Amino acid sequence: MKTTLNLNDEILRRAKTSAAQERISLTRFVEDALRTKLMDDCRKDPAFKLELKTVRGDAPPKVDISDREALYDVLDRA
Repeated sequence: MKTTLNLNDEILRRAKTSAAQERISLTRFVEDALRTKLMDDCRKDPAFKLELKTVRGDAPPKVDISDREALYDVLDRA
């Protein structure tokens, strides 16, 4: 795809020089630079990580959860 960019003269000069040193076209150099920048930006936003905190506490009461009345009694005492 063709597009027009207005670039700072110094940046364009450095890009052309670097492309020539690497023996690649200016187009390829700019594509590689954009690809690198875009990939770096993706890595800067790490996925959310939930960190769980483990604490010591009392052991839960032993109750038969199939016995609704016993379960309610334990919950009422809590």
